Amino acid sequence: MHLEELRDFCLAQKGVTEGLPFDDNTLVFKVLDKMFALADINDFESINVKCDPEQAILLRERYEAVTAGYHMSKKHWNTIKVNADMSDKEIYEWLMHSYNLVVSKLTKKQQEELKN
Repeated sequence: MHLEELRDFCLAQKGVTEGLPFDDNTLVFKVLDKMFALADINDFESINVKCDPEQAILLRERYEAVTAGYHMSKKHWNTIKVNADMSDKEIYEWLMHSYNLVVSKLTKKQQEELKN
């Protein structure tokens, strides 16, 4: 996976924006101002994704590519090393899991905005 593929996939989801809120290197993807994925644009080796806490642990046990979220809540975030033992297809699935997890926590009004 390349950074442009990540960007294309994330930006194709409803309500998603990208930005550099922390520094000039950390690209953050948000759905209605709630973060669901981030990556280093200068050294694209991994992606941080939000994850259900129980699923997060299972993924870490199953894949060498998955570790507790780097510089994030270890309970709710995983870091996935790209081009390792998790396929791009699976990475896209976990990006969608992260996106959907964030959407599920939005208000009903915000969720309705995404549907339109």
